[in-house]
Amino acid sequence: MNLHTELIEKLYQCNLCHLCNEGNLGPTAFNGSMASPIAIVGEGPGETEDQFGVPLIGNSGKLLDKALWSVGITRDRVYTTNIIKCRPKGNRTPTVDEGSFCATRWLDNELAAVKPRIIIALGSVALKYLLNANARITKDRGKWFQTKYGIPAIATYHPAFLLRLTGKELVKAKWETFYDLQAAANRCTEIEPDYLLKSAAPLDLLALYSANKGKQRGISESNVRKENANGNELSHSL
Repeated sequence: MNLHTELIEKLYQCNLCHLCNEGNLGPTAFNGSMASPIAIVGEGPGETEDQFGVPLIGNSGKLLDKALWSVGITRDRVYTTNIIKCRPKGNRTPTVDEGSFCATRWLDNELAAVKPRIIIALGSVALKYLLNANARITKDRGKWFQTKYGIPAIATYHPAFLLRLTGKELVKAKWETFYDLQAAANRCTEIEPDYLLKSAAPLDLLALYSANKGKQRGISESNVRKENANGNELSHSL
């Protein structure tokens, strides 16, 4: 058992904060490739993510997939996780304190095991943890900054935010997101030019994790399954 697998198994047993009592099914883990030089860090699971046990596969995840595809990235070729592992009641935005409590216990160790070269922070909760509590997504998105891990990061809008916009505001934010993700893809190519960021077709993540829906997360080694001989791993919370 590798360190990452052991960490995820411990995560499924976590009951360290009040979020485990807010009516969710338990902690969600990750999806994508542990071999990827890019880690995408979102805020926390929504209803769909809570049901399926993996991050960013609902409506926000679908929009993220489209945005990543436009810059030459597919989700199976990057590592995706969250600051908060358990869904807050009513899909509310996690607080800074909740993000810090959860991330220092799980995300920090998770990224130490995965060792990405670049981090993409989605939304204010991820930005505030990875940069500082006073950071603002409207002011600081699109700017590279150094994280405490020694890993450069760039922040952009969370897709859930884009889904709430309309008209000119939506068009503007979509283009800003495109340029932010394009900057991350370009920097990744500079760092690891031989790494393939895009598969031939995007994944249907809901179909891929359909067997997980409605099941409480388990705590056996089968929760993390090797997908292929190239080092790609996808979390399957059985």
